[in-house]
Amino acid sequence: MSESKITVVGSLNMDLVVVTDQHPEIGETIIGKDFTTTCGGKGANQAVALKQLGNDVTFIGRVGEDLYGTEIVENFKSRGIKLADETPAENVSTGIACVTVGHKDNSIIIVPGANAHVTPEFLDLHKNEVIHSDYVLTQLEIPIETVDYLATICKENNIPLIVNPAPASALTNNILEACTYITPNRIELEQLKEYHRNIMDYQEKIIVTDGKEGCFYHQEDEVVRIPSFKAEVVDTTGAGDSFNGALVSELSRGKSLEESLKFANATGAASITKFGAQSGMPTREEVLKILEEAEYKK
Repeated sequence: MSESKITVVGSLNMDLVVVTDQHPEIGETIIGKDFTTTCGGKGANQAVALKQLGNDVTFIGRVGEDLYGTEIVENFKSRGIKLADETPAENVSTGIACVTVGHKDNSIIIVPGANAHVTPEFLDLHKNEVIHSDYVLTQLEIPIETVDYLATICKENNIPLIVNPAPASALTNNILEACTYITPNRIELEQLKEYHRNIMDYQEKIIVTDGKEGCFYHQEDEVVRIPSFKAEVVDTTGAGDSFNGALVSELSRGKSLEESLKFANATGAASITKFGAQSGMPTREEVLKILEEAEYKK
C-alpha cells in the first residue's frame, strides 16, 4: 500500500528541557540534574510520529528569525518531512516550551512566538497542500481562527480532520461540525465541557486519552474502552502526540477506529520508554512488536 499523505497544521517549538528529582514549589529554587534543547511543539511532534510510522508528511507552520528556527527546519529536512514554508516570520522569535521533567511526569510552559503567526492568511497560501491530503491533523497551539478556517477547507473538500484540543480552549461551532474526531485527554475534556455545555452532543466524535488506562470513545450510548499496554516509564513528554499521530496514521490506512486506537495506545506506550518527545517516537516495527507480544501473552 502506498504511503498516506498527511498534512499537519500546527506548532513548531524548541523545547528547553530541565530534568529534576522534584518539581519546585512556588518561590522555591532547586538544583536540576540535566538540561537539553530538543525540537518540539505538538504539531511538530505529531508530524514526526506520523513520519516514523511510514507516512508522507507535509507540515504547515512557522518558525522565527533565530537559531532555534534554523535548527527546526534542518530537523524536518533530516527526517524527510516537507515544510510547506521555510520563510521565518519577521521580527519574531521561534516558539519555545519550557519543560520540567521530574517524578516520571512533566509540566510545561509555552511561549507561542512565531506560532501566533500561523494565520488564516498564511494557511490560505498553502491551501493546496490541505486539499490534496488523505487526512489532516491539527492542535490548538496556533490561533483558533486558523483552526476554524482549516475546518472550513476540510469540510468543503471532504477531507477528514482530526483536532487535538491541546491546550484546551473554546472551539467554534464550525470546528465541532466539520471535524471527524476530537481527541482530548480527560482533563481537556472537562475543560471543553466548561466551554461547551453541549459538547457531548458530539460524543461520537470524541476520543479521550486516559493515561495508563488507555483511551475510550462513545458508540451510541455505550462507552468503548481500549486498554493501554504496559511500559517502563522514562519520559511521558510527547506521549499524547505519538498517540494522535498513530491514530491518524492507521485511519488513513483504512483501519477501523478500534484497530487504530489499539495501535495508537501501543505507540504511546512505546514512546514513553525513551527520553524526549521526538527522539522517543517509535517506528512502525517497534509498535508492531508490542502488539505481537501482547497477543502472544493472551
